[in-house]
Amino acid sequence: MVLFYHAEYMQDMKNKLEILYEDNQIIVVVKPINILSQSDSTLDIDMLTLVKEYIKEKYNKPGNVYIGLVHRLDRPTGGIMVFARNSKAAKRLSNQIQNKEFKKSYLAVIPGFNKQKGELTNYIDKDSNGNSFITTKDKGKYAELKYGLIKKIDNLSLVKIDLITGRHHQIRIQFKNIGYPLYGDQRYGIKDNKQLALFAYRVEFFHPVSKERMVFIKYPNYGIFNKFLEVFYE
Repeated sequence: MVLFYHAEYMQDMKNKLEILYEDNQIIVVVKPINILSQSDSTLDIDMLTLVKEYIKEKYNKPGNVYIGLVHRLDRPTGGIMVFARNSKAAKRLSNQIQNKEFKKSYLAVIPGFNKQKGELTNYIDKDSNGNSFITTKDKGKYAELKYGLIKKIDNLSLVKIDLITGRHHQIRIQFKNIGYPLYGDQRYGIKDNKQLALFAYRVEFFHPVSKERMVFIKYPNYGIFNKFLEVFYE
């Protein structure tokens, strides 16, 4: 009975998969909130499996399907993810990430935040429970981001964040470190059962084969982000 339910849920998720672009090298999709990027010990549905199943079904491919995971999003974070459809594309995209040619931008809602723009630089480490924390240069990995305030409504600020490095829980821990945890951040902020307001809305990279510059944008339309919808589409 449990397996039957899981199969139904998997098919439903595949049917709802939002695909922004696909060819024989890459596939660009939107990860829903609260879905894993890749499988973990919970065995819950994850994006890597969903994309593999989608490709297998669409192109009637027998056996295992190769899909390369080149970057991740935290489970409660929604937004754009890029997957490679072969190992060569995966390697070239990974190289772009290492060379900072693969650019990712996020939207976040942050209570009480008033700073117009700036950058945050820290060193981050992770403990055995999967929590990130700010530490010293000799113990952590360098983390950098840039931000700009887009609009403030009441006590809530919509902030654009350009991620320079990609550390574990980086955005969440760096803003918490300056006293402004993200709206709905159950791990690093107030445990109020609200949805984390963090969304990967823009990615920019070069196609692994054609070298064409590719830019994808998707605005969030759920939860507290709905308060700012007029900003996205004005």
